[in-house]
Amino acid sequence: MKKKYRYAKIRDIIQKEVIETQEELAAALADEGVSVTQATISRDIKELMLIKIPTEDGRYRYAVSPEQPALFAKDRFISLFQGTITSIQYSGNLVVIQTLPGSAQAVAYALDNTDIQEIVGTIAGDDTILLVVSEGKDPKKVKDRLYSFLREA
Repeated sequence: MKKKYRYAKIRDIIQKEVIETQEELAAALADEGVSVTQATISRDIKELMLIKIPTEDGRYRYAVSPEQPALFAKDRFISLFQGTITSIQYSGNLVVIQTLPGSAQAVAYALDNTDIQEIVGTIAGDDTILLVVSEGKDPKKVKDRLYSFLREA
């Protein structure tokens, strides 16, 4: 089962149903033909940045955070970077980032949602990201900044 598909199902379920617990979410996914463990549900909730919001009757349900597309939390960004990046190179105004297989799109999404102003945008494949640096900005400085995330504790 592909993670993207599961994520889409989770978003769909929590928008249509009142889901209060991880167990309820796992059961709803099972009803959709998606079998998951509690550990997977827990990780998905964290990675999707789901929050709990109050319902009209005083209960709490899972929801997509209104800040989800906002800036990535720095610790999450660094953790993602340190766990997936294998190399960073630059040429002209382009930076090429190599990741572990299957990680490039998550890293590109994180880069697109950071406050690094020099980044125009990214294009991601399975394990490679092409990052475009703003005209007139130094791609070496962007590369060095990205490398600094790899060294943070």
